[in-house]
Amino acid sequence: MSFDKFYSIDALIKRGREVAGGIDVVSFDLFDTLLVRRIHDPDLVKLPVARFIAARTVEAGHPWPWQKVQKLRDDVEKKHRQETAKTFVDHEACYPRFILETLVTIFGAEKGGALVPEVTDYELLMENSMLVPRREMVDWLRQLSAQGKRIFIMSDIYLPATHLRVLVDHAGFLHQVEDVISSADTFLAKASGKGYELVRDRFALAGKKWLHVGDNPVSDGLRPAEAGITALVLHDATEKHRKAVVKRYVNYSGGRPFWRGRALQQLMQPLEGENGERPELYVEGFNFLAPLLGGFVQHIAEQCRARGIGKVFFLSREGWTFKRFWEQSMPYLFPDGRLPEIEYLYVSRMALAGASCAHQGLTRANADIAFLPPGNRDFRDLCRIFNFDVTALAPHLHRHDLAIDTCLSHLHEGFDPWDKVRFYELLEDQAFQEEIKRQVADAGEALQRYLADVGFFSHRNVALVDIGWLGTIQRFLYEAVQHRSDCPLCHGFLFAATRGIPYPTVTGNTIEGVIYDRHRFDMAGSTILYARDLFEEACRAPHPTLNGYRLTAEGYALQFRGTDDETGQAEQQQDRYFSPLQQGVFDAAARYGAASALLGYSLPDYKSWLNCLLAGKLAFPRRREVARIRHRHHLDDFYGRHVPKKVHVKGSRHLWDSPLWRLAIDPFLRLRFFLRHLRERIKE
Repeated sequence: MSFDKFYSIDALIKRGREVAGGIDVVSFDLFDTLLVRRIHDPDLVKLPVARFIAARTVEAGHPWPWQKVQKLRDDVEKKHRQETAKTFVDHEACYPRFILETLVTIFGAEKGGALVPEVTDYELLMENSMLVPRREMVDWLRQLSAQGKRIFIMSDIYLPATHLRVLVDHAGFLHQVEDVISSADTFLAKASGKGYELVRDRFALAGKKWLHVGDNPVSDGLRPAEAGITALVLHDATEKHRKAVVKRYVNYSGGRPFWRGRALQQLMQPLEGENGERPELYVEGFNFLAPLLGGFVQHIAEQCRARGIGKVFFLSREGWTFKRFWEQSMPYLFPDGRLPEIEYLYVSRMALAGASCAHQGLTRANADIAFLPPGNRDFRDLCRIFNFDVTALAPHLHRHDLAIDTCLSHLHEGFDPWDKVRFYELLEDQAFQEEIKRQVADAGEALQRYLADVGFFSHRNVALVDIGWLGTIQRFLYEAVQHRSDCPLCHGFLFAATRGIPYPTVTGNTIEGVIYDRHRFDMAGSTILYARDLFEEACRAPHPTLNGYRLTAEGYALQFRGTDDETGQAEQQQDRYFSPLQQGVFDAAARYGAASALLGYSLPDYKSWLNCLLAGKLAFPRRREVARIRHRHHLDDFYGRHVPKKVHVKGSRHLWDSPLWRLAIDPFLRLRFFLRHLRERIKE
């Protein structure tokens, strides 16, 4: 008996349409025919399941290494296949049976039996994450169904038909199929030809003209041909090459850390119908930002589990993006559910600055923070940031020979160092500090009511997650509540920590930079400093910034910045421009979680590849990359409108501020900026 073999899907479908006119029944193989796998080896899907079971053994008080769990599963499955071979031609196993025996061996009859549905759900979740419908083949299946053909799906696999229906339903074409048949249910497989006899008898197909489509020359070609079934077999060289590439990356990653990140990226890539035309910004979000954010939130989750942190608060508007990424990726990475609660906290530097002074007053360190931005010059900028009434404070300034427009920043013309000395003396003035506390008392109380409402004081350990860079938001937040007896221990996680001003680290208030931290020498990682505004704008929530907290009779109210002025409109325009970029990030979140769970790696494993990604994209970008992902507008109310001296303006210019024409014609521009960056980092 013979069958037709094709080396492309188009050729197979063309032939299939030619013969389909006289066909009553069409059956399809499932894996590598209707569905393709992102991974080269389907057995790799078992590894995250083994890690999940191992996590449950820790909770049960008798921990097993995941490798031991996997070996037991393999041994039990092998034993079941050997038992089947005593009665049946096909050496098949049935997942519900051998996974039950595996779990009962580990946990005992009661606990093991109860875990079967949970383990099964996670295994199917991971299977679905690694399966992609072949668009052309599924479209043809739908056409055949619409023509009235009886459609069946047949598969030789240990998953029973009930489980396969879950996979087919997730792929979106279960309703076009009359039934799904698995060798795990009857131990009659296509490989021996018994599966075809089963289907013919069960569905009364005798005398019907039958077409079978698959990818295995024996079980999908020779065996149906022997049974008098027309067989079309696909030998897709392109798909085999793709899997060979994935296999090479995964194998390399065992001993070469760089390839762990490359394997991650390969498993995240869209395939088949997923790989449609997308905006360039979407691609940047998917390929560049998403792996960085994925490593960031995965590290935070691991630290929360290790430190016993009860709740994670995602701060500022960037936290909105981090929280969404967390929600979509964590179910794959930590299926045991041993994760902290999460909350998006409405905060900003401007909103917290005044509230931080309600009990401690205005500290010298916080005043210095206000004058870090080159646009801030005098006491009026300080009052704008901390929401002070400058008129009520003017008499206190006069007592120290200061005026509201006295220059207090060395970056501006007219600065006198003695004025800064007098300003520091003003901060020691008790009457001045009492007036400040009076002005911001309501804001401080409103903030505490808000924090109590979201459960901030209900946990002993909390994580505070922010984009960076100095940890100012966490500094202000902690200072506003540190006087309370129920103030939690605050574990800060910043995307990048530049530490331009030393952070007041104490036992109950710490920060660490995850992707980059100035306290850890990381030259490649430090290239994130090239374009900090890019990360802020790319991760920003689509709502206005928070201006403050207002005390009300009912409790508190959040006050947001208006969007009807020129600055607000510019910010909304920036949001619309970066919308495709954010969508790319969100679409990649689940892909990151599934790929990282399958590989079993985390941020330290991906770090060398992420550093390469950062250096290539930020320090040595193509001109069109800068044109594409450089922000159009950047709002920061913390910055004033004063213009510093030219010498300071020149020193603050960065590669990403350069005009596009210069990026195009100056071949050494990137190298000069990089050498300057190296000198600055070494001096640190």
